[in-house]
Amino acid sequence: MSRWTSILLLLVAAIAAAQLWQARREPVAPTPADRSTIEAPVGRKPPDAGSDASRDRASLPPEAIATLELIGRGGPFPYDRDGSVFQNREQRLPAMPRGYYREYTVQTPGSRDRGARRIVSGGDPPVVYYYTDDHYRTFRRVEVPP
Repeated sequence: MSRWTSILLLLVAAIAAAQLWQARREPVAPTPADRSTIEAPVGRKPPDAGSDASRDRASLPPEAIATLELIGRGGPFPYDRDGSVFQNREQRLPAMPRGYYREYTVQTPGSRDRGARRIVSGGDPPVVYYYTDDHYRTFRRVEVPP
């Protein structure tokens, strides 16, 4: 094996080990304040619990309401990625264990791809829902009646 191949294999192994270590770290449990607020974009203060950060279903676009109804029924979902794990890499939602959050596409009329709108649910079965219309830069918590 050449020297460069050995170096490349060592580098790949180190990256894989770092990713495994990151995935196994225990996230900090959210405080009650975290559960009632939604993280704002980096560099901005999160909205107060009493602000209009929470939305009821009626304030969402009709496509988001349709997606919430699909989530409640368990599908079928129009996109293969719907229901996949949302990793919360930017940490804009409260820290939870990997696999807690799932993402679903909210169809965007006129878009040729999945667009930027998503619903992210938390829990199994879901107990919390967030809506983003800017591809995960900001989230708004959505109150969904049981």
